[in-house]
Parts: sequence; structure tokens; C-alpha cells
Amino acid sequence: MAKQLDYHTLREVFTRFHEADPAPVGELDHVNVYTLVVAVALSAQATDAGVNRATAQLFKIADTPQKMLDLGEEGVIEHIKTIGLYRNKAKNVIKLSKILVEHYDGEVPCSRAALEGLPGVGRKTANVVLNMWWRHPAQAVDTHIFRVGNRSGICPGKTVDAVERAIEDHIPVDFQLHAHHWLILHGRYHCKARKPQCPTCIIRDLCQFEEKTL
Repeated sequence: MAKQLDYHTLREVFTRFHEADPAPVGELDHVNVYTLVVAVALSAQATDAGVNRATAQLFKIADTPQKMLDLGEEGVIEHIKTIGLYRNKAKNVIKLSKILVEHYDGEVPCSRAALEGLPGVGRKTANVVLNMWWRHPAQAVDTHIFRVGNRSGICPGKTVDAVERAIEDHIPVDFQLHAHHWLILHGRYHCKARKPQCPTCIIRDLCQFEEKTL
């Protein structure tokens, strides 16, 4: 685990990320906040591309909690059976849709606690929704951020919660809104697990990773 980068280095890191991509966005397709919740919940242990393929037709016919309930669990399974853990995920989609209809008038709540109270929605999913839909500077730490944060020193931590806290505590506030997207995309396309693209990395000279590839 690398040492935490200092304030001035972090400002330079995120200035470069901003210059390369001023307004990064998540890669999960959705048509409203409800379908965003469903898409993020389905993305656990699955790729965004795989989820997008599975939901392309699903969201055309079930873009509200009530429509999803009308479709039913077996109907959901037919659409998402190409992604991992699809049976359990379909069950959670139906359960969370039922809760939204019965307790929130079919609307998605905008508090982290309320979101985390939905089946299949953990802290990471809640943070993604709060950030992407309501533009709250919540930090959704996934495997990419955990890897990048610890390799580089941007936000090191032994646990996901520690990395989330490191982002909130150390990354300058004016970069917080897009921080997790920059880090996810950097991990997905550049700082890869097995073959990091160090030669073309825009923060190579600032990164503390000792095993940089040539």
C-alpha cells in the first residue's frame, strides 16, 4: 500500500484527470433514477457492458417499480439471465420495487440510509445513485478505485471504507463530484489489475506504484 499523496500532488493528479475528461460519466445505461438503481444493483460481480446488454430491452418495458412488479420475477429473469447471480438479483429487483411502491409512492428516496434499506442495494450502489442522479459528492469505491487508490497513493486504505474516507478527507473539494468516476475509469482502462498501462499513464510521474511497467 502506497503512502498517501500530499495535497499539492493530489491537486495536480486531479487537474490532469479534469483536463483529460472534464465531465466523466458512468457507463451503465439508464432512463431514470429507478432504472439507475436497478442497473447498479445488477452490476455487482458483472461488467457494465454485460448489464447494459441485459437491460436494453428490460428498461423499455419496465422503467418504473410498478411496471417491474407487473413483469414479475420470472419475467425479469428472462431479461437478465446472461449476468451473474441473476436469480438472486431478479428476486432483489422485485423486492426493492415492491418497497418503493408500498413505502415511497413509487419514487426512489434520496438519502443513503433509505437507499441502503432496499434489497440488493449496499453502500456502493447508494453512493453511485446519489452521485450520478443527485450530483452529491458521494464516493462509490469499487475494485478499480481500491486498486488505483492503493497503488498510486491517491486514496490508500486497507478496506473499502478506509479508501472512501481517504477520498473524502484528502481529495480537494472542487474535484470531489467526479472523483470516483475519474478513478474508476482510470482503473478500468489504464491502471489495470494485470497489465497496467504505465507508459501512457497521465499521472505516471506522480504515482507511487513501485512496479510500473515499461
